Amino acid sequence: MKRLITSPIYYVNDIPHIGHAYTTIICDTLARFYRLKGDDVFFITGTDEHGQKIEQAAAKNNLEPKQLSDKISAEFRALWDSFDISYDHFVRTTDESHERAVKAVFARMYESGDIYKGEYEGNYCVSCESYFPANQLIDGEFCPDCGKKTSIIKEESYFFALSKYEKKLLEWYESDKCILPRGKKNEVINFVKSGLKDLSITRTSFSWGVSLPGILNEPKHVVYVWLDALFAYLSPLELEQNGTLNLAGQGNMAHFNNCGVHIIGKDILRFHTVFWPAFLLSLGLPLPKMVAAHGWWTRDGQKMSKSKGNIVNPKEVAAAYGIEQFRYFLLREVPFGQDGDFSQRAFIDRINSELCNDLGNLLSRIVGMSSKYSEYKIDASKLEAKHKEELSAAIEHINTALKEIDEANMSRYLEEIWRVLNIANAAVAKYEPWTLVKNGDIEGANAVVALCANLLAKAAILLSPALPKTAAKIADTMGFEINTENFTYFITQNSTKDFTTKVCDVLFNKVENELMTPPVPQNEPQSEQIKIDDFAKCEIKVGTVLECENVEGSSKLLKFKVDLGEGQPRQILSGIAKFYNASELVGKQVCVLANLKPAKIMGLESQGMILSAESENGGRKLVLLGTHSQVKNGAIVG
Repeated sequence: MKRLITSPIYYVNDIPHIGHAYTTIICDTLARFYRLKGDDVFFITGTDEHGQKIEQAAAKNNLEPKQLSDKISAEFRALWDSFDISYDHFVRTTDESHERAVKAVFARMYESGDIYKGEYEGNYCVSCESYFPANQLIDGEFCPDCGKKTSIIKEESYFFALSKYEKKLLEWYESDKCILPRGKKNEVINFVKSGLKDLSITRTSFSWGVSLPGILNEPKHVVYVWLDALFAYLSPLELEQNGTLNLAGQGNMAHFNNCGVHIIGKDILRFHTVFWPAFLLSLGLPLPKMVAAHGWWTRDGQKMSKSKGNIVNPKEVAAAYGIEQFRYFLLREVPFGQDGDFSQRAFIDRINSELCNDLGNLLSRIVGMSSKYSEYKIDASKLEAKHKEELSAAIEHINTALKEIDEANMSRYLEEIWRVLNIANAAVAKYEPWTLVKNGDIEGANAVVALCANLLAKAAILLSPALPKTAAKIADTMGFEINTENFTYFITQNSTKDFTTKVCDVLFNKVENELMTPPVPQNEPQSEQIKIDDFAKCEIKVGTVLECENVEGSSKLLKFKVDLGEGQPRQILSGIAKFYNASELVGKQVCVLANLKPAKIMGLESQGMILSAESENGGRKLVLLGTHSQVKNGAIVG
């Protein structure tokens, strides 16, 4: 089957950030997955380089627009190459072949009557390169998409007959997966049902863009940036050949026939689900199979911005933690369509708990057990007879995973793969093959190892689109290849096999501390001075620890019962398990921020905060604050 997969054509007004990396890695994972299945995939990414924003940004930097475009486009391409993104074509909207295609498209729409000349006056947003009607503006003047102030502009313009395609668009929305997540489809449907106005598709207020076809003799007009950029999804497929549009779907254009998948950010949903399909309908081309819109990323719960100095640079993260770890975190951390938060602590927890413990340790266990019990040979002849239940459960999770990735839901795809790994890890704990060997049941022990090995092989094949290098290491250690033949054997046919393992390096190393320097706000004081009245609002009390225990499922949380002299002890959670053993804290007095609003952590209520300080003098790196001598519980610190 032929498939087209595209990332957005990224705008070159700034360097790549975490949002660009997230989208591109999703696309790369999809492309690798479908190639693994045996499909003929064409994966396009690239840069959008025209428009007033680029013209203005270039002038600010004393550059020509093409010079700025060359510089930023090269940074995008270099980053994707360093991340080993498996794109088939990197398109630039300044490519001659693309500009020819846009002119040919414009000419065809004009000839068919879908483009006509008129005059436009309205509120224009430079940032979004769009006009907005008065009823959509915020407070009568601000852009409804980006929030920036608009300008009233009157100019001669060519228009696209968008209103003509309202009914056909609504018919397209009836197909199940055309817009994902499905809740986003309702937003688009409501927008279209409110009535579509014809779209201004040329500009005369700036010159940095694709000029109109020569037959129109309109040198002062340039093509609207969205009409230009959206056709970057088709120009690499040879949409235009020798001045003629390839509308019959010949050659590479066949990749788009009812199988185009666009992965985008939610901020550009309307352009891809209203304008783009209308343009395609005008040309008689098939509509995309799916437009999937993901959410935005924050950092430590805060919106990213240059002034806060907290923009996440993908290159820096990958250099600190590793590309595969970064890929895994982005894909796993947030369900597709929801907003995500980049936190180094959350990142480290996933590395240590999931990549090191669940995945890496399982491989090490399999190699270790096979070396001890069977000279690295794993015999699966008794596997299906002895572990039918576990295999059946794993197959259910695999089938669910396949459904999830078909809707670009990478987080749930990986979640289902991890459930397969959990079955393997649980089997080791349940059956204790070392005990079976001790009791003389070599056959039973080998069957457990064979179960784990086959489940890991299936998981590695499914993981390979997301973590290609990691999956390749697993396959090499276990003596098989990740390819379409084995995808069919292990995944489609649900088969099992024997393995021969070998000694391998650790897949992932645990991370003890944050490896990136915390962001420092720019042009802002690093600490804000407060008045004594502000401090007086904090009620800090001394209390005695009555009970302390680890929180199940967390490597860093301890659960305290603290007597603050209130008659009833308080339950408080604190992330200090890596610095203290629970038992050594019982009986100690600690300082507690007592009037902090209660919070739920891992389903447990925390009724305050135990105070601590960072230490740089060796020993513990986090020290609880207490008192020099015993004081009454509930005593106020001030």
